[in-house]
Amino acid sequence: MPRLRILLVLTMVLAAVVSWRLVQEEKPPSQAITKSGPRAIDYYVTGLDVTRMTTAGQPAHRLRAVNLQHYTDDDTTELQEPHLTVYQGDAPPWEVDSERARVSADGSLVLLSGEVLIERKGDANNRPMRILTRELRVQPEQDYAETDEKVRVESDSDWLVSVGMQAWLRPPSRLKFLSQVNGYYVPR
Repeated sequence: MPRLRILLVLTMVLAAVVSWRLVQEEKPPSQAITKSGPRAIDYYVTGLDVTRMTTAGQPAHRLRAVNLQHYTDDDTTELQEPHLTVYQGDAPPWEVDSERARVSADGSLVLLSGEVLIERKGDANNRPMRILTRELRVQPEQDYAETDEKVRVESDSDWLVSVGMQAWLRPPSRLKFLSQVNGYYVPR
């Protein structure tokens, strides 16, 4: 019987040592623990004003912002008070303003945060248009934008409200409203 007890105690001690060792191996090394705090900025720009040209040498987009900050941890860029102009050839350009924006690492996605205003002046072929929304996702290369938020569109005395919108800003420009659409149209 004492031999069985000693064997049982040794087995329990061995199991405890093995368990303790396994737990120690699962913990990350102390240098892998990152401190929480502000994100690291590797560069910033104040008074940003950049124009991207088409292959024909015509302006395609112009981006202005009060402030730009680039972050090293995820290679994203944040903009304060960005203003984007999307040129339309001979037609009036689209003007897009927001409170803030975040640009993905590869530049393929821009998230416009806060209040977003999209405007286009009228001309002989296009009525003036004003679109108000929040939280707009933009794919700059495709001149495409979308939101799941409430949208209000105004053009002269006409208006339309909806929840959710898809917008193709490249000619021929078009808008698709996703749900709860209600509007007022004055016949001309």
